[in-house]
Formats: sequence, structure tokens, C-alpha cells
Amino acid sequence: MQLAAPGPPPDPPAGLPVLPELAAHLAAAAGRDEAEPPGGSRPLRTAACGYFARRGLDTDPGHTLAAPGASALLLALYAAAGGAVVLPRPCSPWYAPPARMLGHPVHRAPVPAESGGVPDPFALLETVRRARIHGVEPRVLVLSVADDPTGTCPVPEQVHEVCEAAAGEGLWVISDESYRDLLHDPHDTVVLSPAEMLPDEVVVLTDLRAALVPASWPAAVARFPHTDRGAALRGAALDALAALDIPLPGPLTCAVAHALGEPEAVRTRTATAARLYGTLAAALHRTLTDAGALCRPPHSGSHVYADLEPLHRALAARGISESSALERELERWAARGGHRFGDDPGALRVRLGSEALLGYGMELRGQALAAADPLQLPYVADALTALSQALAALTASGEG
Repeated sequence: MQLAAPGPPPDPPAGLPVLPELAAHLAAAAGRDEAEPPGGSRPLRTAACGYFARRGLDTDPGHTLAAPGASALLLALYAAAGGAVVLPRPCSPWYAPPARMLGHPVHRAPVPAESGGVPDPFALLETVRRARIHGVEPRVLVLSVADDPTGTCPVPEQVHEVCEAAAGEGLWVISDESYRDLLHDPHDTVVLSPAEMLPDEVVVLTDLRAALVPASWPAAVARFPHTDRGAALRGAALDALAALDIPLPGPLTCAVAHALGEPEAVRTRTATAARLYGTLAAALHRTLTDAGALCRPPHSGSHVYADLEPLHRALAARGISESSALERELERWAARGGHRFGDDPGALRVRLGSEALLGYGMELRGQALAAADPLQLPYVADALTALSQALAALTASGEG
């Protein structure tokens, strides 16, 4: 019998310590036994409306949906829209699998040099043209205004150009805004939702685990256009969620609705987490660029995306010629090769996560949250030093 190939190395524990206020709400609702309807109860969707309104998107409950996780909600959206899906390259690893589960073709359009999250508009148009030549009709473009793999935020003008190109080709735009609340410097980074630019063409999707609720609480919400076409898409997505028959657990719904109200404790935790991730991601960026890698400066979230192609001769001398090999060498730092994000497997690109600097216990992560300068914590400093040494060792040979 042939054994399956081993999967990727385990990531460090996801997320930060559970906020006591949210844990208390979950415990208080533990006795709730009534079923949560598909798409979320009205109180939950009303709370989601407040969340969107505070981000400049007036919404009513009839134009929102909730689901137990962003992947489930994205699958329902793909099923509702039909047709092929266009994704940026690279992009979050959970964008493509729901489309493939439905048998919908996935096409990739490369991101520009400035930032990830959105495809180059001309590359998008060319991707759509080629798909149609082969008899495939793209119906959806997924993009992100705060990109997961690269940690970057495309400027509003860039987002607008891409959305206009997509709308001109008749594509729905699904805007993943999960990480928009984890801006490292909110005063230096402008993030506008595509739904503010083209409100009739954009569905906003937010994985609440990115910034609002604990990483182990599967919860996501979506906002649909206030049009007949948007209502039809929402209805079809709701039918798909009902067919999946995996509603949000009732007790969890109560705690998530409280989090969506963003009381002071939740707002403070989000801001603290954003500062922590910003400090750690900046330190990762410095370490990688000091070693000779190319890496876009991160502006949101907890990841950086490094291109080690400038070091290919030294890496090739050590037998490292593709992203999967680079992933294995850097697994201690939660490395994920670019191939996992739809990138060229032969390119020496890798995503590293600041989660790997925080240690494996929630006590250590709590210390990092409370620290005035987390880079002074011994376990954080040791992890960064070890990464610098590992990169130096990998690139020491083959250069003369």
C-alpha cells in the first residue's frame, strides 16, 4: 500500500489568548439549545449591520448572511454565482478549495509589484479573455484590501481600477476584508472597501477569526449589494448554506454577536493585536531583507511574503530550487511555500508568520500582548536571531 505524502508541518497555535469578556458570554449562553437558522439569526445579522456601518457600509439585516467559517460562506457564494473563479496570484489558501469542490474552474491573475491582494487590471482582463477562448465563463473575482499572504494593502486607486475592470466583464467582486482591522499603522494606511466604490457589484466577506473573535471560533459574515441582483445572489447563497446544513452553534452565536458590537474590551484587544503583529512582522521583514530576500513591507496582519530568487545560486547549491524545499528549511517559522498560495512552485517564495515568534503557550502570547516592546522578550529575540542565522547558513555557499 502506498502511503500518502506527509502534509505540511504544523503551525504554532493560532491566535491569541481568548478575551475573558467573550469567554464569559460564551459560558453564559452554554445552555441555549435552539437551532440557529441557516444564514444566521436576525439578532446576529443586526449585529453584523452595526459592524459594517462602522466601516462606512450602511446595511440592513436582509442583506447579510452569517456562516460557521469563511470557507463555508465562500463556497455558498461560489455556488450562488456559478461559473469560473478568478483569484490573485498569490492569494489566501482558502479561496480556491471551495471552487474546486464545486467543480468550478479556477484562474489566476498575477498581482502587481507594489502590493498583493488584487490582480493587475490588465492581467485580469487577459485572464478573462483566455478563459472565454477556452469556453469558460468567469463569474467571480476574489480580492483582498488587506492581503493575507503578503501583509500588504493595495492603494484605493489600484483597487478601483481592478473592480471597474471586473465589473466591466460582468464579474461579481468578493472583497475579503478579514484583516482590515489589523492595520499596523492606521494613520499611515488607507483602506477603502470596494463596496464603497462600486456598491452594486461587490459582496464583502469577513472571517471574524482574523481580528474579532478567537481563532478557534468559526464565524464569518457577508454583506450583499442593496439591489435586486444582490438580493438574488444572497437568496441563492442562503439556499446553498441551508443545503450544507452546518449552522452556527447557538451559544457561539451569542458570543459572536456580542463581539460584533465591538465593546471597549474587544476594540482594545484588536488594536493591541494589530500593534503586536505590526512590530513582529516588521522585524521579520528586516531579517529577510537583511539576508538579501525581496519582501514587500507589511502593513496589516501577521504575515510577510518573501522572494528569495535573488539568492537562488546559493540556495541551489544546497539543493533548494523550489518553494516546497524552502518551506521545509524554514518550517520552524511557520513557513508556507508560495505553491500553497497559487504561486509558481518553482519560484523561491515563502510566507512566514509572526505567530511563530510568539511561542507555543498562551501564557507567552499573553506576555507578548502586554509587553511595551515584544522584541525585547527573550523567546521573541531568540526566534528572530535563529531565523537570521538559518538564512545566513542557507545562503553562505555558492557565492564564490
